[in-house]
Amino acid sequence: MPCQKSDELQQFVEEAKGYTHLGKVADYIPELGKANLGDLSIAIHYPDGRCISAGDIDKKFTLQSISKVISLALVLMERGYHYVFERVGMEPTGDPFNSIAKLETMAPAKPLNPMINAGALVVTHMIKGDSVEDRFKRLLGFIRELADDSSIGFCERVARSEFESADLNRALCYFLKQHNIIMEDVEALLDLYTKQCAVEMNCLDLARIGMIFAMDGIDPLNGKRIMPDDVARICKTFMVTCGMYNASGEFAIKIGIPAKSGVSGGILGAVPGKFGIGIFGPSLDEKGNSVAGLKLLELLSKNYRLSMF
Repeated sequence: MPCQKSDELQQFVEEAKGYTHLGKVADYIPELGKANLGDLSIAIHYPDGRCISAGDIDKKFTLQSISKVISLALVLMERGYHYVFERVGMEPTGDPFNSIAKLETMAPAKPLNPMINAGALVVTHMIKGDSVEDRFKRLLGFIRELADDSSIGFCERVARSEFESADLNRALCYFLKQHNIIMEDVEALLDLYTKQCAVEMNCLDLARIGMIFAMDGIDPLNGKRIMPDDVARICKTFMVTCGMYNASGEFAIKIGIPAKSGVSGGILGAVPGKFGIGIFGPSLDEKGNSVAGLKLLELLSKNYRLSMF
């Protein structure tokens, strides 16, 4: 079913676009710095197959930290609850997503949660396979299944740009390796992680993935269970408590839906039992969240009473 344009959504997009000048693109990753500050688009995918959208939804962007939710789901299915959470915690943090501070003060030195960079690196480390290529193929296959789009790939330019500018993530990896949380070659892990972050799609694909999480792991369009309901529940819980970096508490109060952002300007939303949301707006606030994307979600939440709370 084609995605239908929505006049009401378009009005929300036009209102939210007025905020794009307040942020800036993620220029610390050179390839992401080339994004157009004023871009904004949204798609909403319903379980009956209907889809509504506004903005340039065909424009592709890389998942970045949104991929952390998907890799967590895969690893929970492959490794199990106890294996995963012996190595990464469940607690929110008020620190920036790339901070090393808590690793130095916690004992044992495991990351607080899977949504910060240190935790996400540990989760990616757990993806099964004999090589970077094999492990990435498993993750990409899972993403394609969630989105029902076999054409999804990754942007080699962005992956290379991130790999070459990943010194802070290297530091996190070496710290975790020193404490036996990570047990593989750091460069190999960063190769896999930067490819994961560079997986590329449009808002429609992202909204469809959000719908799967919203429907507790079932694809309602073909009846297939893609992930166990408990895995979907755990992922949505992390999206609520940690999904918007160190602005997650404010986001829960203002908007109140499970969501995960990435520094490309993408936001994945999963309104439990109702629909999935995909947003792209590369103008970021100081926390790394899409300025206009947050405004869009605030408008949606207030107008349609979407908050879980």
